[in-house]
This record gives sequence, C-alpha cells and structure tokens, in this order.
Amino acid sequence: MTQKERYEGIIAWFSENMPSPETELHYDTPFHLLLAVILSAQCTDKRVNIVTPPLFEAYPDAYALASATEEEVFPYIKSVTFPNNKTRHLIRAARTLVEDFGGEMPSDIDNLMKLPGVGRKTANVMLSVVWDKAAMAVDTHVFRVSNRIGLTNNSKTPLATEKTLMRHIPAGTVPKAHHWLILHGRYVCKARKPECEDCGIRGFCKFYATETRKKDK
Repeated sequence: MTQKERYEGIIAWFSENMPSPETELHYDTPFHLLLAVILSAQCTDKRVNIVTPPLFEAYPDAYALASATEEEVFPYIKSVTFPNNKTRHLIRAARTLVEDFGGEMPSDIDNLMKLPGVGRKTANVMLSVVWDKAAMAVDTHVFRVSNRIGLTNNSKTPLATEKTLMRHIPAGTVPKAHHWLILHGRYVCKARKPECEDCGIRGFCKFYATETRKKDK
C-alpha cells in the first residue's frame, strides 16, 4: 500500500463515519477555549470540563482575568495538573491579550504564540477550532496514532509530524483530521493496548498489518 492510498483510505473512512468531529473541551467563547486548552496540557479533558464552569463564570473575559491575583484564580483550577504554573499562565495570557491585543483573540499563529502558556500545539488548536483554519495541532494522541498507523514514518518530533500531515491532508480537511486522530487515539488506538479488532481503519493501518503478519508466522 502506498502512502497516498493509506491517507485516502483513512480520510474516506473518517469522512463517512465521523463527518462532524468536535473538541471535547467545553467552551462558549474563544477566550474560554484558550483557557481550557492551556489547562488541558497533560490533563484530561474530563477534568478540565469539571473545573472550567465556575472559572468561566468568575472570569467572563480577558479584562476580568487580567485584574485577578494568583491567590484568587488558583482555587478554581487546583485539581488540574501543574496548577501553580497554569494559574500564572492564565493570568499572564489574559494580561497580554488586554495590553497587546485590546482584549481580542489574535487569529494567527505568531501572535497566538506570544501569549504566555501558548505553544505551537495550543495555537494550532485555536486556529482550527475557532477559525476552521488548516492548522494541525499535534498532541500525544496525534503523534502516537500518526506514527502507529503509518501516516508518518517514525517522526521524532511533533513538528515533524505536523509537517508531514499537512503535506498529505487536503487543507479543507485538516481541522477535522485533527479531531479524528485525537478521538481515535483516545478511544480506539490507545497507547498501551490498541483495540484493533474494533478499528474501522485497520485495513489501512501499518501497525495492524505488521501484527497480523507476525501472527500468521
């Protein structure tokens, strides 16, 4: 199977079986999505969705959060991973939005990455989810799944994975593909034990083909 055939087959299957994938993070505004994505680093979406409703209510916009102290914000997010660092990131990101962008969320990767706590992955999430731009956020699921199923060839870094995926996935499909890979990695192609027999794309999967050949020997 060629790489082109693998991409086409996987994209076709997801397009039919998961036509409208969405982030599992709950949010109501781009600003609140930014907070949720920052909080989600090395933390489950489920946990983030538990802590964000009261946080969002207390801080409806960047101006409200920019004037808050760490002592005020910390109790809202103390149950997520690395709450001290994330408290600082949330407040500083809000202050940067107010001071440099008039409280409005920038819509390009360079300015998004000027916000404290925002790396390339978080910026790409914002671009794809909020503005439906062709931006591929590579988290641990996207990185693992892409290498395992053969969309990438043992990529060593998230950036290498991103560049490969962006070369082969049509621009209009990229925002959906980001969610496809995340959700597939979260619920089917799991890190410790992928559920291959329940996988709809196993016919296109490099890992499954390899494991099947091993069993046949």
